[in-house]
Amino acid sequence: MPTETFEFQVEARQLLQLMIHSIYSNKDVFLRELVSNASDALDKLRLAALRDDSLDADVSDLHIELEIDEDARTLTVRDNGIGMSYDEVGQLIGTIANSGTAEFLRELREAKDAAGAEGLIGQFGVGFYSGFMVADEVTLLTRRAGETKGTRWTSRGEGTYTLEETGDVPQGTSITLHLKPADPNNQLHDYTSVWKIKEIVKRYSDFITWPVKLVGQPAGEDDGPAEPETLNSMKALWARSRDEVSEDEYHELYKHISHDWREPLETIQLQAEGTFEYQALLFVPSHAPHDLFTQDYKRGVQLYVKRVFIMDDCEELLPPYLRFVKGVVDAQDLSLNVSREILQQDRHIRMMQRRLTKKVLSSIKSMMANDAEHYATFWREFGAVLKEGLVTDSDNSDAVLAVSSFATTYGEDETVTLAQYVERMRDGQEDIYYITGQSRQSIDNSPHVEALRERGIEVLLLTDPVDEVWVDAVGEFEGKRLQSIVKGEIDLGTQGDEKSEGEREKQAEEYAGLLDWMGEQLDEDVKQVRLSSRLTVSPACVVADADDMTPALENMYRAMGQEVPRTKRILELNPDHQLVKGLNQAYREREDRSDLTETAELLYSLAVLAEGGRPADPARFVKVVADRLERTL
Repeated sequence: MPTETFEFQVEARQLLQLMIHSIYSNKDVFLRELVSNASDALDKLRLAALRDDSLDADVSDLHIELEIDEDARTLTVRDNGIGMSYDEVGQLIGTIANSGTAEFLRELREAKDAAGAEGLIGQFGVGFYSGFMVADEVTLLTRRAGETKGTRWTSRGEGTYTLEETGDVPQGTSITLHLKPADPNNQLHDYTSVWKIKEIVKRYSDFITWPVKLVGQPAGEDDGPAEPETLNSMKALWARSRDEVSEDEYHELYKHISHDWREPLETIQLQAEGTFEYQALLFVPSHAPHDLFTQDYKRGVQLYVKRVFIMDDCEELLPPYLRFVKGVVDAQDLSLNVSREILQQDRHIRMMQRRLTKKVLSSIKSMMANDAEHYATFWREFGAVLKEGLVTDSDNSDAVLAVSSFATTYGEDETVTLAQYVERMRDGQEDIYYITGQSRQSIDNSPHVEALRERGIEVLLLTDPVDEVWVDAVGEFEGKRLQSIVKGEIDLGTQGDEKSEGEREKQAEEYAGLLDWMGEQLDEDVKQVRLSSRLTVSPACVVADADDMTPALENMYRAMGQEVPRTKRILELNPDHQLVKGLNQAYREREDRSDLTETAELLYSLAVLAEGGRPADPARFVKVVADRLERTL
């Protein structure tokens, strides 16, 4: 086949320019990325050979080679792994948009620090392109295991690349970087330096399970090339005791398997012995990935059997609400030919999942008790995911609830557990009060909170979509009912209330006529109009019946494209507000109340707006408000 020239897409060209004129202060990461990709290719070939006896591939000496040519100023990273076909090169290398380029570029521009920016290279699967940080030209030569023809890909990163099919190519992939001149002022080191290459491999890739060999180095003036030198220890960190491994080594393993180059919040080690043996090394990240809540998010940990890599993203080892956890599980008694279908039915896997889940939750509990700063970071990044377990994992819901905390009306930055909330409940308070909504600002200023705040009663402020579901699933805590303050009647009893029972009865009698009349006028929108015990500042609010959906839950269903049946709400009036007092006086004094109908409509629409909703007829609402304003001039 002739050599074909292709143009990069616009976003791909932008990405390449960012790499070439790199914003990354640490350009050493290019070698970390290329070695990591080579290691993945070896893992894939070994697994493919185990599962397919007919695969014509040599797996007798799988390894990674690094070759330096000082005269030509090139560095070659070579593996004898799975390789790529011609079409795969075009899809995986030629079109970077498949790797989420647009999202990568957006997050790259928003990255607040160098460490955050570096982490994005691997996270979006574009690590190959980091080679352009240090090279003027990159050549990739590859042949897929089992095929006879190879492929050559070449680019200078200037908007185009070439592809050609070629013969006589060894199995695997080699990437040759035509290196730029060293520029110490720009953190661009001399990557033809042997000591520099050794330093990078030791720092980033010492734990890689395949040998990383330095080849082609002269042994002496007359002796020809020296024997290949293995640069990494290849030690399985999860099989070593914790006192033998440094935190830096753990962190580098985390970075390798997660493609997140920030340090993890927590390292969790587990060794199970007995009838079914396995080791696990798990990590809690310090930052939520951009796609954590998308359907395409790849969750799960790496599964090994007797040190043999089996699969990435093994979903069966941890429940979905712990999908942010990364790590390695190495089992001793599973089949090397295990499939995802078999894993779903395997009782050993279910046993491992139960044990790993309990271990992760106990580690989070320990973090909560002993490291408030780390826990605050964890909850900010992953609290919304963890709370899914309150709904989906009945066996561990108590443990999940114990490590959950919530914003409240008591402080801007403080979060509290339900145990802490119950401990500081006021005398006579029977329920745990909460309100749900889209943001803290909208619900913190909600009319429904007014009376409770004035009486010193704490309210949980719940703003994650899952909050609408778990409060019903949990129902109560330590005998205290979880009570929404936007549903049903709130019986605050005499807590902080200066009114006597007689005064409330007198007020109810005084407003009875207005309430009945407004109920008739607003019959299409409300099922009842009544006096409120939850308002102190606002004139009115709308509430749902105890069994109705909250407005936030209705909005969530609509956002998911589901139809929500129209439900009439209850309008509550504040009898101490001057607007409501004036409306009641006008109602009692006038025989012709036609003008008051508009006031009743406005009062209802204002209550809807106050909870974040919108009037049923916005155009009419605007007209009525404009007319009223005009009369005041």
